[in-house]
Amino acid sequence: MFKLPFFEELEGSRRILLAGCGGGFDVFGALPLYFALKAEGKEVHLASLSFSFPDLALPILSLQPGWKGRILTPNLVRVDADTPEFAPYFPELFLSRWFRSRGEDVPLWCFPVSGARPLAASYGLLSERLGLDAVVLVDGGSDSLMRGDEADLGTPSEDVASMIAVDSLDLPVKLLACIGFGADWFHGISHGRALEATAALAAAGGYLGLFSLLDTMPEARLYREACAYVFERMPGSESIVNTSILSALEGHFGDYHALKRTSKGGLWISPLMSAYWCYRLSAVTGRMAYPRDSLAETEGIMDLTRIIIETNRSGPRRPRVEIPI
Repeated sequence: MFKLPFFEELEGSRRILLAGCGGGFDVFGALPLYFALKAEGKEVHLASLSFSFPDLALPILSLQPGWKGRILTPNLVRVDADTPEFAPYFPELFLSRWFRSRGEDVPLWCFPVSGARPLAASYGLLSERLGLDAVVLVDGGSDSLMRGDEADLGTPSEDVASMIAVDSLDLPVKLLACIGFGADWFHGISHGRALEATAALAAAGGYLGLFSLLDTMPEARLYREACAYVFERMPGSESIVNTSILSALEGHFGDYHALKRTSKGGLWISPLMSAYWCYRLSAVTGRMAYPRDSLAETEGIMDLTRIIIETNRSGPRRPRVEIPI
């Protein structure tokens, strides 16, 4: 009982990549893990499925001053504190600048949104470059646990692309950690189905338990500082999921709103939101109802989204399961 299975899985790993599963601010949910693993002497890297690079951005940026050497391939970009600020929505840049403000130079490896095939190639290249022996995908929310035959899927496309890509890597440790349980209610997710998925993964040996982030932990304090720094530089684009997690850490409950732009929608803040729910990635992808081979060959995110929609519509959809209270 005194050992957490999730950290036992990572015990033998020396070089670990923590990557945002669903893109955008998901990588911020990895920050407490980053600080904890670094304190244990691990070499830890950060990566993000970035929404800051639309389809036409990279060819144009490659010709601009300051981008030489940062665009490794059309699907892999190194973002650091000196990267030119070319877009107002750029959480990875501001996060790297927060690290710089603390005297650290921490780059973020960014993958422009794509289908699973180019994303897998980029993860493979990065794995070789960094000498990785473990990848942990971090999802803000729990829609990554949906099979694909539920009545509500949330926003699964980027999650699915990341999970299929990372699961294809030849690495000894590939994990998924979800933080922000309840945040997907804003997007219609049934959290009864998320608990059902966790039960099924426990039965299959793929569930690695959960542990809570507490406001008194130094990792939580640094996480809060990083979010505050970045949110201040992106007014109006603050992360709903990470703000909700911070609200849970403060002890708020129910339909509490730290952001004005969520005040008209329902939020469900609870202590479950600040816990990490941990899984073996292969067990999660193994439950998916989608045709695995078809997903793996997708080039664009719309190709992958089409497969998700077609799968969801092709058979009976399982209705919502509400948590009894």
